[in-house]
Amino acid sequence: MSVVGIDVGFQNCYIAVARSGGIETIANEYSDRCTPACISLASKNRTIGNAAKSQIITNFKNTVHGFKKFHGRAFNDQFVQGEKSKLPYSLHKLDNGSTGIKVRYLNEDKVFTIEQMTAMLLTKLKETSKHALKKPVVDCVISVPSFFTDVERRSLMDATQIAGLNCLRLINDTTAVALAYGIYKQDLPNPEEKPRNVVFVDIGHSSYQVSIASFNKGKLKVLATAFDPYLGGLNFDEMLVEYFCEDFKNRFKLNVKDNPRALLRLYQECEKLKKLMSANSSDLPLNIECFMNDIDVHGKMNRPQFEEMCAHLLMRVEAPLKSVMEQTKLSRDEIYATEVVGGATRIPAIKERISKFFGKDISTTLNADEAVARGCALQCAILSPAFKVREFSITDAVPFPITLRWKSPTDESVGECEVYSKNHAAPFSKAITFHKKEPFDLEAFYSSPHELPYPDSRIGRFTIQNVMPQLDGDSSKVKVKVRVNMHGIFSVSSASLIEKQKGEAEDVQMDTEPTVQNEGRPEEQNKMQVDQEGQGEQPSEEEKMNNSGSKDGDKQDQGASSSKAKSKVKSVDLPILTNTTRQLDRDVLNNFVEYEKIMIIQDKLEKERNDAKNAVEEYVYDLRDKLCGIYERYVTEDESNRLTIMLEDTENWLYEEGEDQEKEIYQDKLSELKKFGEPIEERYREHEGRPRAFDELGKKIQLFMKAVDVYKQKDERFQHLSAEEMSVVEKSVSEALGWMNAKMNAQSKLTVAQDPAVQVAEIIQKIQELEDVCNPVLNRPKPRTEESVEEGDQNNGAHNGPAAQQGADSKGSQQTKPPSGEMEVD
Repeated sequence: MSVVGIDVGFQNCYIAVARSGGIETIANEYSDRCTPACISLASKNRTIGNAAKSQIITNFKNTVHGFKKFHGRAFNDQFVQGEKSKLPYSLHKLDNGSTGIKVRYLNEDKVFTIEQMTAMLLTKLKETSKHALKKPVVDCVISVPSFFTDVERRSLMDATQIAGLNCLRLINDTTAVALAYGIYKQDLPNPEEKPRNVVFVDIGHSSYQVSIASFNKGKLKVLATAFDPYLGGLNFDEMLVEYFCEDFKNRFKLNVKDNPRALLRLYQECEKLKKLMSANSSDLPLNIECFMNDIDVHGKMNRPQFEEMCAHLLMRVEAPLKSVMEQTKLSRDEIYATEVVGGATRIPAIKERISKFFGKDISTTLNADEAVARGCALQCAILSPAFKVREFSITDAVPFPITLRWKSPTDESVGECEVYSKNHAAPFSKAITFHKKEPFDLEAFYSSPHELPYPDSRIGRFTIQNVMPQLDGDSSKVKVKVRVNMHGIFSVSSASLIEKQKGEAEDVQMDTEPTVQNEGRPEEQNKMQVDQEGQGEQPSEEEKMNNSGSKDGDKQDQGASSSKAKSKVKSVDLPILTNTTRQLDRDVLNNFVEYEKIMIIQDKLEKERNDAKNAVEEYVYDLRDKLCGIYERYVTEDESNRLTIMLEDTENWLYEEGEDQEKEIYQDKLSELKKFGEPIEERYREHEGRPRAFDELGKKIQLFMKAVDVYKQKDERFQHLSAEEMSVVEKSVSEALGWMNAKMNAQSKLTVAQDPAVQVAEIIQKIQELEDVCNPVLNRPKPRTEESVEEGDQNNGAHNGPAAQQGADSKGSQQTKPPSGEMEVD
């Protein structure tokens, strides 16, 4: 089982994996651990990551980037309309009102949803992970901004399904950073001691997030979160772009904003300049050659001027910091450390303001770029049964309060209550009991629309079906369980109808959950039961008292009704019709999954076609170079001229009519070239290897001839061999010698430019044949007789007298030595 953590950023992505006992950030095929969140679509295929980023300028209309911020948003959304004018590619309104991206793919105009675009990026990251781990990748944990609403999180989950990934958890960016920070700490307070409070600040390319987490040994709890979703490194880039657009308009009479290609180049250069200013406070130049209309432009900027220009952006840094401190009611003295991550935190003015707010130096112990991905991988390892990780519980926080409203179709009465307050522990389940006579609707929405970075506060509508009154006409008791799951997504997970039936007494265990009725006092409506099976905090003292009170009441009721007829209770599961905001239909999602597979196959076919074309081009250049080098001696003049013309014709063909051909045509062209080139390569290889092969054969012949001579001299080592056997050996050696001399003579009459008279493979085969005949005979051991055995024993006993006895004694002592932890090897 793979353990993969993916940080899907607005600009770049990082992948971390668990292997070799630790967490490692892996590199892509460009040996870069950072993969741009960029997708370029073309007439034959799509390119993703680094290859797509290189096409931002050349193929700007079909190269998509910065699309993460459009998840779950309607096309008519004010934010989408504001961003539309800044993008080089086109946005399109989908049938359901959501935002789509219009590009030209496979020579057709196509409109892709944001989920499809993100799935393409995840497919690339999945392939990178698979290549690094050398095994399939399915399970993963993916990061998500803490301010993403329910709609945006569902949209991202749909994208993971399209990409064929099983997302075990959507984890908030700052929560992942907190996990990467805390799980390795050995000096955390014990569970009964006062926790350690740490502030985590993440300012990335397009957003700014802050959270405060408390740590005890084996425990992490997020206390509060705050954010500015529209403040990031991109805003500082835009300030530089605006400045230089105005500067170039005044000095060079160039209207940069009318030229998308020039504007993109300026964005790239301004981003580089911003990074340089973080390390240098002096004047820094900005130079772009052939910027517009073949005009070279230049400018300069320094850090003080830049900070003055961005003063209004820097003022926004303090607000989220102040917000989390107010939410937690902590003093600055209770903050142990302030950890900063994200690319924009490298700007000195930002670090200075964060440090000034807390009155202490900021901490940079975490990798600013990779901390989120490493936290995701750690969370995946914790959830994976294949890895053993130290016990570490993670309690996240609900970023926005959630309210539930209920009403019946024929009942005009409406009730509502807040089921999750701001910063409530998550994941968490709650159970609510209603008294109803008919089906009813539950509407979930965010209680504070002004806090949302999203225009629609609705989460969804959940219809509890098949509700009917009891047999006596009374309202039925309906238990509804709501949950904020590990992904931070709200849902009505189950509903059940409690039926009372007359009959014999039965021991039926029932939850003593406080009820929420559609009529009654407001304080009764707001009572809920915490599902103790879910993850999260334990109930507060007030909740415990409510629960105990209800139990006491139940006992009293039971005592009072003991004389009455006892009843048995039946629980019936009720169907729930879910209608969440901007959720993809199941059929549409399945179609997207199939189309993603088709695009993957198309990409693979195009890669194979390009590889075949590149193989032809590579062979042309390689053979041409060698014909004038190491192959020059091995080719005749006619062959050289003919082959040179063929190579030149093939090269011209590649850049003309062969520019866009099928894979089979390139393979045929390569085969045709190899038909003439491989004989030359073969001559070179044979000429290089033949002397070594003949030398090896000669050594074998000499070795076996010497053995025959020794046998003829009556040497005792071979006297156990018969004359017939040795004659076979002698004959085989003589034949091999004659064969070698004949082949060497034939080869000496040929030039190196002619095909050889004998190949290295034939010589090796002859060596093998000679060994197969001679070795079984010459290596057969001499049989031992009884006399030779006795004589050998006597010689061993009389050898050197006392010295031999001493050696035997020492040997015996070694053998009787008791075994130890060390092993002696001869």
